[in-house]
Amino acid sequence: MTITDPTTATDTPLDRARAALRRDLLADGVLIDLGSPGLYGRTGVFERVSSAVDTAGVRSMADLDTAVVRFPPVEPLAAFERTDYIASFPDLAASISGFTGDDRKHRELLAARERGERWEDFLDPADLMLTPAVCHPLYGLLTGTVPQQGRTFDIFGDSFRREPSLDPMRLQAFHMHEFVHVGTPASAQAHRDGRVPAIRDLLTSFGLEIDVVPANDPFFGRVGRMLARNQVEQALKFEFVTPVYGDAGDPTAIGSANLHEDHFGTSFDIRTEDGEVAHSACVAWGLERVTIALFAAHGTDPASWPADVRRALDL
Repeated sequence: MTITDPTTATDTPLDRARAALRRDLLADGVLIDLGSPGLYGRTGVFERVSSAVDTAGVRSMADLDTAVVRFPPVEPLAAFERTDYIASFPDLAASISGFTGDDRKHRELLAARERGERWEDFLDPADLMLTPAVCHPLYGLLTGTVPQQGRTFDIFGDSFRREPSLDPMRLQAFHMHEFVHVGTPASAQAHRDGRVPAIRDLLTSFGLEIDVVPANDPFFGRVGRMLARNQVEQALKFEFVTPVYGDAGDPTAIGSANLHEDHFGTSFDIRTEDGEVAHSACVAWGLERVTIALFAAHGTDPASWPADVRRALDL
């Protein structure tokens, strides 16, 4: 994969807009370049704003009866396989490997390293996957029966998707906050549709220009194109988008509202009290995406932001 250096990219207005935003975030001490596309350290000003974003977001969901759950950034391979993620997004998946060899293998590893070769080949799969969606570990906990009215969960955590990019709005390692409902088809639909106005109002209160648009996930391959088309036609996914780069490119998604239908209910054998396969839905925002959209819209000094935006964020 060839990745264009954003400091020199001048092919299109969008290239230049992405480069300018990345340059400002780094120069103004908001992000720290870690030397790999889509991986950044975060400074105090970034953490202060992102914490305020998430606190306001949680406050907007306060009327939901949720169970709070938190998971590590990795999941067992067996659970990952049940999600079927590898069938739809193989290009985004990433596994964890570790060294299990003996002294001889260690010496071979060190010799390969000394020669400048890829010593990672001496590591073996650890039966762990980096979690690409923070809700994944939930469904295995629900195998069996959920109440007919369903259950709703507040889930926050780390996600990783192997998608290297120098667009500062597209990170490999990031945080998602999801509110997931598992229940009947009707209750899942009601959860998804009922939260859209609250999230739109929340993001608008931050001084962001927001549209809610039908969307699809980046399914892989020829079959994936059909799945993506069906997802749009059935209105299973909506995204909250904002024009981070103005007229230079399409608006960028910073949150989403999704119907999974019976996908996870079938994969993890989750049923409602009437014996039917459970359906699920989630609404979510990407914490880094919302935070960077704020810096793009209002500048990198929160003290200079409009008063109503600072009030909405309690900054």
